[in-house]
Amino acid sequence: MSKHPLTLRGADKLREELRVLKSETRPRVIAAIAEARAHGDLKENAEYIAAREQQSFTEGRIAEIESKLSLSQVIDVTTLQANGKVVFGATVELADVNTGDEFKYQIVGEDEADSKHGLVSYSSPIGRALIGKPEGDIAQVQAPGGIRELEIIKVHYI
Repeated sequence: MSKHPLTLRGADKLREELRVLKSETRPRVIAAIAEARAHGDLKENAEYIAAREQQSFTEGRIAEIESKLSLSQVIDVTTLQANGKVVFGATVELADVNTGDEFKYQIVGEDEADSKHGLVSYSSPIGRALIGKPEGDIAQVQAPGGIRELEIIKVHYI
């Protein structure tokens, strides 16, 4: 199986979620199941059914996060020697050539992507268009409304 790239911040975020699920959520759900069992008939006990569903969700999420972490390659962008080129984990200041609008994106893994917070996947159209381009270059991005030209103003490795 191939490794999937993940930023250092993304890996830390997943590890923290895993910690909370294992040390806080799981014990709380187990206690809820025990309490619901004490109420008697399990077939018609809505509290028991809800607690079991919560347990199923929690255990599924734990397994999912553990799998993601084991199949990921954590990349610390601060250690890369990219010489002004856009690489995985870099933060890129861009300007739309046609409108002059300026914005900033960080190139991240697929699981970390959140365009509302300026995090775009390396496999997204914008990510694919930017990877490997140096500062000052213009990237052409195939967008739903047609091709957008984005000038790479500055690349940060933070």
